[in-house]
Amino acid sequence: MAAEQPIPVYTNLQDLHKNLGTSIANIERWNRLVAEFERRFGRKPVYIARAPGRVNLIGEHIDYALFGVLPAAIERDVLIACAPRIHTISSAEPQQPGSVVAENLDPKYPRQTFSPTLINKAHLSDASTRTHGWHLDINTKELRWESYVKAGYYGILEHFFSPQGSVNNEEGHPIPVDLLVTGIVPSGSGLSSSAAMVVASSLAFLAVNGKLEQSITSSHGLTHRLTKGELVRIAMENEKRVGVNSGGMDQAASVISSPAAALYISFFPTLSASPVPLPSGAIFICANSLVVSDKAVTAKRRYNLRVVETLVGARILAKSLGVNVGEKAKITYREVIGRWVGEKVTAGGAEEGASVERLKGALEQLLGKLDVLKPTSRSQNVGEEEQLGVTMEEMIQMTGLSPDVFRDVYLSWVEVEATYFQLYTRAQHVLSESLRVLQFREICLSSSSSSSISTESTLEALGALMNASQSSCSALFDCSCPELDILTKLALQAGAYGSRLTGAGWGGCTVSLVAADKVNIFMRMIKETYEPYHGLEGERLEEVMFATRPGSGACVYKLEA
Repeated sequence: MAAEQPIPVYTNLQDLHKNLGTSIANIERWNRLVAEFERRFGRKPVYIARAPGRVNLIGEHIDYALFGVLPAAIERDVLIACAPRIHTISSAEPQQPGSVVAENLDPKYPRQTFSPTLINKAHLSDASTRTHGWHLDINTKELRWESYVKAGYYGILEHFFSPQGSVNNEEGHPIPVDLLVTGIVPSGSGLSSSAAMVVASSLAFLAVNGKLEQSITSSHGLTHRLTKGELVRIAMENEKRVGVNSGGMDQAASVISSPAAALYISFFPTLSASPVPLPSGAIFICANSLVVSDKAVTAKRRYNLRVVETLVGARILAKSLGVNVGEKAKITYREVIGRWVGEKVTAGGAEEGASVERLKGALEQLLGKLDVLKPTSRSQNVGEEEQLGVTMEEMIQMTGLSPDVFRDVYLSWVEVEATYFQLYTRAQHVLSESLRVLQFREICLSSSSSSSISTESTLEALGALMNASQSSCSALFDCSCPELDILTKLALQAGAYGSRLTGAGWGGCTVSLVAADKVNIFMRMIKETYEPYHGLEGERLEEVMFATRPGSGACVYKLEA
């Protein structure tokens, strides 16, 4: 299993670049990062942590419902050069245990210094389980670039430096670190720059503290190096610290991807990933709408609201199907299906009797059972939002929970803002999109195993699924925007087989499936027809629109001493 493999640590540049398929321009970028680190900090870095962005080919907003998705890593990435700080008498830098000096090659991001602190939690409710805890100040209201660095660091402190052990000096302290960041994944574009930053940050602090290649002991008493799957789970926890409730797709794609295929990532009953070969001759083109979506700032009305709507809808559907759900449980749609069809999950997390065909059949059946998520009565003279949406009071009543329990289960951990909660349309999207992912995967697997299936028919079938996904994202999940709708339509006019938004939406990028021999024509037509691209040339145009094949996942390069 790809998720069970250790994080690659390279000591040879030739092996590194061969694995990444990196161009000469990218090699020069690595060299410039090393040179700039040495200029700023007076010595070469010891490690460079790399984490790529990702493009989700299909499967939007279904990972936190625990359905499988189909992303691929892109070649664009975040790099963090790092080294232990060398203390000198004249040094003006902080020398507290674990202190960090963080710089960014982009001059618009100012230099930052910060240190983790141990706080006494004796007065808190969880004091019975832990007396002390780590603290890093992360402002979730006004998101800053260093917040993602801090988020990555926080998880490493929590998992690898026991607060109680550090207080008693039993396990030592994290060491002071200097680091330099550079990234070419455009922020707010839907290509997961935030996850790339958090993954790269996590890797940098693991490496510089000697934890990446250190053997750790599992709950079963076995020793092993940190695996890709474990890093994904840590990175998921870390990104939530900046105020975004991520489902795990972004981190998994950034960490586990291989250059040969897209990834089918499943989250139920445990995280797993398997390669899905893409048809030859297919190129995916990412085009930035130039509408920036800041998930952390708008989360209460968009991303986090969709998470709550999806979770509450799953409970109500489970109730209508006679599926037992504990009062304090946050059941997902995937778990509802599993219990409804009688899937059994062993103590080790393995499924018994589950199959893709069985899951497809269940999804098709449940799409016809979603009327329970509509309000019981509405005037015909109200708008669509009120016609299909439910108020907070109605939603609580539909779950069968008391108001206090409902708020504790669904609202105590997240901030949301809505007058009408759209449980019905969100469920329509989640279930139909999950079905499209399975169909996309099946088409790719069938095409790769049969010489009788033409590439053209395969590309047409995949494109049709991408177009249906965009329609669902726009009309049912309401995570598109006018610019994304226009850009996807222009992509089809320019010859794409299919085009859809990618990422959380509300701005960011589209991904379009284009034949390899039509890439240049396609990109020229988009430049000419999408008004925000008028006047962009050379590097400025390449920053907003580029072709990509599946890239390689996260890694660390260890420089020679």
